[in-house]
Amino acid sequence: MSKKIQGVLTAIVTTFDRDGAFNPAAQRDQVQRQLSAGNGIFCGGTNGEFFVLNEQEKLAVTQTCVDEVNGSAPVVAHIGEISTRETIRLGKQVAKLGVDSVSVITPYFVPLKQEELIAHYRAVADAIDVPLFLYNIPARTGNTLQPETVRTLAAHPNIIGIKDSAGSYESLSGFLQAAAGINSFDVLNGPDSLIHQGFVDGCSACISGLANVAPKEINAIWARFHAGDIEGSRLAQENVTGLRTDLYSVGFSPAAVKKAVTLLGFEVGDSRYAVSFSAEEEQKIRQIVNQYLQ
Repeated sequence: MSKKIQGVLTAIVTTFDRDGAFNPAAQRDQVQRQLSAGNGIFCGGTNGEFFVLNEQEKLAVTQTCVDEVNGSAPVVAHIGEISTRETIRLGKQVAKLGVDSVSVITPYFVPLKQEELIAHYRAVADAIDVPLFLYNIPARTGNTLQPETVRTLAAHPNIIGIKDSAGSYESLSGFLQAAAGINSFDVLNGPDSLIHQGFVDGCSACISGLANVAPKEINAIWARFHAGDIEGSRLAQENVTGLRTDLYSVGFSPAAVKKAVTLLGFEVGDSRYAVSFSAEEEQKIRQIVNQYLQ
């Protein structure tokens, strides 16, 4: 990857049709919606429901996003699987599709020692020929990357950063401190509540699930910060934080995000996993979206 990833990448939803099958045309529409707001694409992640996609669907989603972006913005694809072998298998296929880089969550279900995580990531980074971002999301995987582990892995020439979705400022700060002085290693912020602070502290980019709902509002945090309007960026963050708090009080992402996008008039389909919204909850989501998106 010749260019540093900066700004906003949307953790884009995977679009399904009414039968629950992947809908490439709708996926292209959502990619264009994000590009028009100035956002890059992060596909196949948590908001992309990778955990309910089969291998061919993961490849189809990635290829669709890469084709639609057509080099106009960064595309990062998530390839993390439960085993090192399957992560490498998927990663080699994804690497052929033209992505700028990939991200890899820690293996999940089985608790691992830090040295085991180091061995896992080194094996994956050695095996694929696109740059790799570590992806820390302990609430979903049960495994946490420690800052000292991340600093060790940062020495690998094909590991270029970490996406931190632990959800706390303490975690994000720990990784920023671990990456201090390593120009070839970047920290990407995951929680939508910490976008502004992440940029202030040195994050190069954010990966935003909420940008599916509010692409321009999320991008404003970055655009104002990048232009030197720090106070304007902070105010944009306040609006986004309010939207996040209220929306996720109804249901957790990605289902709540997908429902909000649908209520905005876009056919992205329902989430595949076992979740549902009552008519009352849908009305509440509609009111929240109308309140924050003018």
